Amino acid sequence: MGLQQMWRLVWRFNSFKRTDIILQHLRMSKHTEAAEVLLERKGCAGVITLNRPKFLNALNVSMIRHIYPQLKNWEQDPETFLIIIKGAGGKAFCAGGDIRAISEAGKANQKIAQDFFREEYMLNNAIGSCQKPYVALIHGITMGGGVGLSVHGQFRVATEKSLFAMPETAIGLFPDVGGGYFLPRLRGKLGYFLALTGFRLKGRDVYAAGIATHFVDSEKLGMLEEDLLALKSPSKENIADVLDAYHAKSKIDQDKSFILEEHMDKINSWFSANTLEKIIENLQQDGSSFALEQLKVISKMSPTSLKITLRQLIEGSSKTLQEVLTMEYRLSQACMF
Repeated sequence: MGLQQMWRLVWRFNSFKRTDIILQHLRMSKHTEAAEVLLERKGCAGVITLNRPKFLNALNVSMIRHIYPQLKNWEQDPETFLIIIKGAGGKAFCAGGDIRAISEAGKANQKIAQDFFREEYMLNNAIGSCQKPYVALIHGITMGGGVGLSVHGQFRVATEKSLFAMPETAIGLFPDVGGGYFLPRLRGKLGYFLALTGFRLKGRDVYAAGIATHFVDSEKLGMLEEDLLALKSPSKENIADVLDAYHAKSKIDQDKSFILEEHMDKINSWFSANTLEKIIENLQQDGSSFALEQLKVISKMSPTSLKITLRQLIEGSSKTLQEVLTMEYRLSQACMF
């Protein structure tokens, strides 16, 4: 064998080796990306597990791109009778969209931010219009994008460890993912209060506020899921019966009144104003410690975000979910760039 032929063989071998290494990296990358969300068929259900516990299951675009088509497939599958979504790790259902990653990526590539918000809102709409019963186990931190993955579904199960908030006015955004739809539909002006102040609801208060449809003690959550999966060709009513039974048996904070109950009349009065200036004036004129506390909170928020949010909720109160999400997509792009 001549020297030239030998070098040719060495080059081919190295080329093959490089190609093989690249393919291995691609396979690993795909596996890692897919592992951020687990999509499994169990019993009668399709089960979605948000699987980024180190990041409190923050939602990114690759997760959305896995969930959306599978949700649509399960919706059409005659053997899938319900869809369950939950978070891994015990600390969070989903702490929100991965805004830091989106913001950093958006500085370099505007299309990434466009894609994220558009595809996230498409998923929110798909959940809201899903023809199969959709059960969100909102155990742990549930904020922003996590609310969008749960609140539009038919059933939302809170536990004593649930923590709900829409904190966007503090970071220069607005309570999106359909916040303009569900927040003004909470009782009285509660949704306006939650949106503008970012007030956090914990445990049974998440149920009392109307964010969750059921409350279950966290130690029973695994059993609840097992009982749902064991149902045979269940109807929506069968699923509701199981959830109702667990809800009725829950004991934690059973007799506790809603944390904002004593303030609801004032909240309804203060936040019925159509301008931010009037809301602030209402709080100042009241002068109670609770009013002054909310005034202090609002003063730390982005003034632009506060104005956008108030208008968003007023407009959203008479729109469909799809119309609200279209409006919010346009707002998201205006806020990002």
